[in-house]
Amino acid sequence: MPRTPMIARTIPALRRAMDSLRAKKATTALVPTMGALHDGHVSLVRLAKRRARRVIVSIFVNPTQFAPTEDFGSYPRTWKADVARLANEDVDLIWNPDVKTMYPDGFATKILTEGPAIAGLEDRFRPHFFAGVATVVGKLFTQVRPDFAIFGEKDFQQLRVVTRMAVDLDLGVKVIGSRTVRERDGLAMSSRNVYLSPDQRRAAPELYRAMQASVQALRAGEEIAAAMAEGAALVTGAGFALDYFELRHAETLAPVTSVKDGPMRILVAARIGATRLIDNIAVRA
Repeated sequence: MPRTPMIARTIPALRRAMDSLRAKKATTALVPTMGALHDGHVSLVRLAKRRARRVIVSIFVNPTQFAPTEDFGSYPRTWKADVARLANEDVDLIWNPDVKTMYPDGFATKILTEGPAIAGLEDRFRPHFFAGVATVVGKLFTQVRPDFAIFGEKDFQQLRVVTRMAVDLDLGVKVIGSRTVRERDGLAMSSRNVYLSPDQRRAAPELYRAMQASVQALRAGEEIAAAMAEGAALVTGAGFALDYFELRHAETLAPVTSVKDGPMRILVAARIGATRLIDNIAVRA
């Protein structure tokens, strides 16, 4: 029978729980989530268990990273199912604060990031986003004080932003990226996939196929501009409204002019119906 994790909802309760988990100097790993857990999240938990003795999962739908036109109110919330999943994975603690706990009356501080946060990708279309992400993740890191924090590579720019922030602010946590988990047809797992209609769901894997096609074109020696244009055309041809389809340096997210510029990543964001999907893949020689 799975053991239900400890659940903390206040800062004092979190501190007591963390003190008990750190007994005998046990290492700790944090998996930050907004709930609506799927197999991709489970893969993060399993990686956390390989890196640390104690695993903490935060569940908090962060309002500061949503614009007024975005889906904060309708974002899927599946608390009972989430707790059951985490119990099955033998998670030690769930940190589940409410908005008032994270942003009490008078809260007036933001963490503003540059570098990968102003790469002209997500920040170009969601200018509010990374201030909200950096602030909430910064709070989570200082609240939990984990040795490790696990983030999925699907949100690749976010991974680069929080990695840079943790280093720059000497937060004492090592950020680890975990490979994107995909459905059998290639669609990256995401809590937002539940918004897709059946027709949209059938079209959604074209994002992954378009990136794969561009990788093959680059490997065949095609010019970067042409390979990216072909991938973008496949995305729009599948019924998406494209925000970006870009080849970037995998560490800095700066634009690249040659396939010899270093490790590279193709990143895409596009809307189908009312749902916006993002994805990325590595470009390997």
